[in-house]
Amino acid sequence: MSGEMKVTPRGRMFSVQYQLPRLPVPPLQQTMDKYLRSVRPLVTEEEFANTQQIVKEFLKSPGPELQRILEKRAEEKTNWLSEWWKNVAYLDYRIPVVVNFNPAVVFPEQSYRGSKEQLRFAAKFVAGALDYKMMVDEQTLPVEMLGGKPLCMMQYYQILAACRVPGHKKDTHVIYPSNEPDPPKHIAVIHNNHIFSVDVYGNKGKPLNTHQLQKQLEIVADQSKHESPPIGMLTTLDRDTWASTYADLIKDKKNKAAMKEIQRSIFVLCLDKPLGDGNSPPQRALVAAEMLHGGGARLNSGNRWYDKTLQFIVGGNGACGLNYEHTTAEGPPIAAIMDHVLDFTQKNAEDTLPAADVATPRRLDFNLTPKATSCIALAEQEMTSLVKDVQITVFTFSDYGKDFIKHSRLSPDAYIQVALQLTYYRLFKRPCATYETASLRRFQLGRTDTIRSCSVDTHEFTQGMENRSLPDAAKVALLRQAVKAHRKYTDEAVSGQGVDRHLLGLKLAAIESGQNIPQLFLDDAFTESTYFRLSTSQVGAKHDAVMAFGPSAPDGFGCCYNPQNTRLNFAITAFNICAETDSDRFANVLKSSLTDLHDLLAAAPQDSKL
Repeated sequence: MSGEMKVTPRGRMFSVQYQLPRLPVPPLQQTMDKYLRSVRPLVTEEEFANTQQIVKEFLKSPGPELQRILEKRAEEKTNWLSEWWKNVAYLDYRIPVVVNFNPAVVFPEQSYRGSKEQLRFAAKFVAGALDYKMMVDEQTLPVEMLGGKPLCMMQYYQILAACRVPGHKKDTHVIYPSNEPDPPKHIAVIHNNHIFSVDVYGNKGKPLNTHQLQKQLEIVADQSKHESPPIGMLTTLDRDTWASTYADLIKDKKNKAAMKEIQRSIFVLCLDKPLGDGNSPPQRALVAAEMLHGGGARLNSGNRWYDKTLQFIVGGNGACGLNYEHTTAEGPPIAAIMDHVLDFTQKNAEDTLPAADVATPRRLDFNLTPKATSCIALAEQEMTSLVKDVQITVFTFSDYGKDFIKHSRLSPDAYIQVALQLTYYRLFKRPCATYETASLRRFQLGRTDTIRSCSVDTHEFTQGMENRSLPDAAKVALLRQAVKAHRKYTDEAVSGQGVDRHLLGLKLAAIESGQNIPQLFLDDAFTESTYFRLSTSQVGAKHDAVMAFGPSAPDGFGCCYNPQNTRLNFAITAFNICAETDSDRFANVLKSSLTDLHDLLAAAPQDSKL
């Protein structure tokens, strides 16, 4: 099924789902005032004066009319933004999903070594995922809270048995929920580029125990000792090329059935070959690369199905993680299933009774057309180039974590964002538009808005911090004001009072009503303020993991972080094609920024810490 999902509340997971408020449309004047303040540090005085005039004209016309269109849409739909966002942010895009859209998560290094232990761990991992799925199916997951308010839980329901499907000009997304008459009972397992359909439930819907799952995976490994043509490479192509190839392939009934089997699978399990010398655990940056793009055609990029909403990756010698297609979910539901499954793998629980009537794994064979074969070769070439272009730095800042920041009476997230602003300013001597994800899940079917982390206040702080003649007390005051301003913007954004999604709605309202795109969206200041050279997100997890994603601009950085009590985990990405951006250099300057902020606060008089 596709489109807006409805669920019947049966357990606590959706107990307040339909009592959640609807996403509001912010007041027009409020958004314009915030917008002007957000662009101020990014433009010259002359450009800002021009933008002020454009905003003034927009508030006269067509702003009020577009606002009324949005308000009417908000009355008619459960969420005025969610369907638009799914399309314009994901399904309409024609560039490849790998690196550009699909984030990856690097799990803590595991203790397994060698192929036999790899399969044993993978079996336990699958058992943990099925245990989590049972809680989703039975709706026993607790409602997630943020600031004492319940959040929409629909994303948790949309990450299993889900898949993106390539289409001409626009993709679609399908979900096969467990309450349908014939729900999926299998996962797709990819090993040496071979794809298998592996049943994980036996008679009467009983899940296979860990021993049975290991036997299933051993059968897969035994039947795929040699590499197959990597049909999964096709999912790394630009969406139009992949859509055309997909349409060509599914003319064949066997191919069509195999594609449906992958799309319907509960998730994909990728059993990867080892990285490095194969004898010792690879460096964390190499593991991050494996999770993000597979390392290229010679390694594991073909051992994937990047359209699948959830791919668990179990590599050689303790390297594991996941990759997920972004259309229906943000990081928190992904982090939640990861935390649950990793907890499960660490338990030495007794195996449950075996399920009966277990079907043998089936290899999904494809009749590759000449077009598909040539496109696989093209995909291999393009992935080789992409892998060379993506630079990834993963590090743990161990000097302090959330505890010190909280002790200093500061918001950890806002503090880290200010550190990122200082880092960028130290590198380039200028501020840049910065994206941080704000969750809108306080509202039904809520997705995200943007926290514009670069502000008048952060710019004043970064300039002040670099001014050697400014007293430390003044620098502390500027730091606290920057953190306070960021915290305020964050609170407003998660309450549905952000700028970017409202602006998007006004623009789409103009397009859908047949009007010209307003001058506001053609202004250089708008372009500059939405060209995010820093794309950032906090994805907290209980385990010592970190998410990684590609930059959103060719001359920018991607930065994801998992703040823990005594340390901060970071993954920084950049493109080598841009000589100015270097993720290693950014990481080193970020470490210095975090150290300098700590020293600044530690040396401040006690009364300035309050």
